[in-house]
Amino acid sequence: MRDNNDFLFNIKEVEKYDSGAKYHIEVEVPMSAWYDDMYFVVKDFNEFKLKHKENKDGKVYFEGDIELPTRALYSYYFSYFADGYPRIHKRESKVNNFITYYDYKISVNYDVPEWAYGEMMYHIFVDRFYRGSKEDMREMPRRIIHKSWNEELIIGPDKDNIWNNDFFGGDLKGIEEKLDYIQNLGCNILYLSPVVWSQSNHRYDTSDYENVDPYAGSNEDLKRLCDAAHKKGMKVVLDAVFNHTGNDSKYFDEYGSFGKDGAFNNAFGKYSNFYRKHFDNGKLYYDYWWGMPNLPVCDGYSKEWQEYILGKGGVIDKWFELGIDGLRLDVADELTDDFIEKIRLAVKRNKEDGFILGEVWKNPMRMNRGYISSGKGMDSVMNYPLIDALMRYFKYGDCEKLSYVIEDMKREYPEGTINTLMNFTSTHDISRPITVFGAPQEFSEYNEWAWDPNNKDHDYCKNFKLTEEEYKSGKEIYKAYMASLAFMPGILSIFYGDEVGVEGLGNLANRKPFPWSPEIDSVLNGSKKKKVHSMVMKPDTDLLEFTTRLGRVRTSESFLKRADINMLKINREQLMFERDNNDEKAIFVVNRTDSYQDIEIPKEYHDSEKIYSHNEANNNKIAPYGVLVLKKVKK
Repeated sequence: MRDNNDFLFNIKEVEKYDSGAKYHIEVEVPMSAWYDDMYFVVKDFNEFKLKHKENKDGKVYFEGDIELPTRALYSYYFSYFADGYPRIHKRESKVNNFITYYDYKISVNYDVPEWAYGEMMYHIFVDRFYRGSKEDMREMPRRIIHKSWNEELIIGPDKDNIWNNDFFGGDLKGIEEKLDYIQNLGCNILYLSPVVWSQSNHRYDTSDYENVDPYAGSNEDLKRLCDAAHKKGMKVVLDAVFNHTGNDSKYFDEYGSFGKDGAFNNAFGKYSNFYRKHFDNGKLYYDYWWGMPNLPVCDGYSKEWQEYILGKGGVIDKWFELGIDGLRLDVADELTDDFIEKIRLAVKRNKEDGFILGEVWKNPMRMNRGYISSGKGMDSVMNYPLIDALMRYFKYGDCEKLSYVIEDMKREYPEGTINTLMNFTSTHDISRPITVFGAPQEFSEYNEWAWDPNNKDHDYCKNFKLTEEEYKSGKEIYKAYMASLAFMPGILSIFYGDEVGVEGLGNLANRKPFPWSPEIDSVLNGSKKKKVHSMVMKPDTDLLEFTTRLGRVRTSESFLKRADINMLKINREQLMFERDNNDEKAIFVVNRTDSYQDIEIPKEYHDSEKIYSHNEANNNKIAPYGVLVLKKVKK
């Protein structure tokens, strides 16, 4: 039997050490029964019996001291006997009037940086954002330079079968110039796609970890950008690609571009042990990421590789010396737990509050890995499960998936991770949201992910464009989706251009140059909008204004940084959830349909402050794709 009435407890950390922490636990229950055997039960670890302390003022008190080793998450509950009957005390959750119970959670020695909690992030694909340098890009082997920012993307291999080697020239100076624009959206974290010297425009195929790519700028430019961001109270997170390098790198050097030391032609040279290899019939072969011949896989167990990246004076130290504040680990689930734990040590010796975010596409707590759960690895992950579920909800009315993804998060993730999950509008790897919602015929609910196009032919994706009617329809749904995401726990991440309606079907056509224009400046300074006729794509200033207003509300309501989420109602017509941080709470309602819907706001919110609304919305009725958020301060 469960008992959730008048059961009060307090857990206080009394001592902390490298391997764990000591806690004092106090329990208070009403003197309405005879209590025996009060236990603090830590699942999959131990049961701790609490001793009776005293009876006082109609209450019964128990207490005890326990020690727990370092770990990101322990699940616990209380068990006891009342008048001879066994009872347990757990948390209570109510969705659609159905009550469920689940364990409480505690993290031990797992401190996620405070500055990342509930922040807003701007994710920049550097080559396509903005060019600040006035100098022409110099010709380099196996690279194609676009002559104009408005040229079409090149999607597919060149004559030498090399992909992704066309460059527009977005650089670090350009990002520094646009810091005011980014911060005006509400974003205080910059997440930069890789900037180190690489062979492709996406730069996930490193050539030299120690130097910024010449087309992106220089090490000095990165330092200046970090300094400028810090002066504005912003943080910089850098994409870190440690699972593989490029084949055109000083480490592998298949083309002989960097001398004679590369592993490709020198199997026993200084860089050979950086790479994973195998022998077949006495012949040595290098391993390649997903069989791609331009991406030799690094050996995470190699002492030489670990020392180069993780050691004192190594790559991570050099990056932090330039001023960065955190790392996003590319394909984190393909790095070893040992390597990730050593990344954490390297990050923390440079900045105690350095942030580590991992690219993990599934629930990180179910991967039989320690990269979150151990408390010694990453702080958080990209929230692919939630984004997929939320897109499916708005596209197909899939209530079940969204409901269980949010409940899984609540039950299984550490609180620090939940509040720093990267909840993205989109990324460089998926279709743009305006395209996902505007072109339903291009996607299927039976695809693995909501953003996977049915037709992946590169020419088709490159040439695909929404009709005017599709864009208008998709934008209304996208606004409702973005507003829902903005009021959920975690980091709201905007992929460059999503705020102005950049389209893109698939994960190459989504990387168009940002459509800068005087119209954008007019939104920032409130002046009259100027007409622009020379752009390949005109920015959607209405969407920009929507995003900016949403960002201001989110950042002004600081209680959202740590507030729990409680699902109140979910059906094909509307989604209703609550955010609660004990002192303040808010209720969020969104209409996912194209017709007016009646809504029932709980009575406790009837006289509450309206902190946000989109389209027509009040306590009784909400317009198509409308949003209503009411806030209540607890007395």
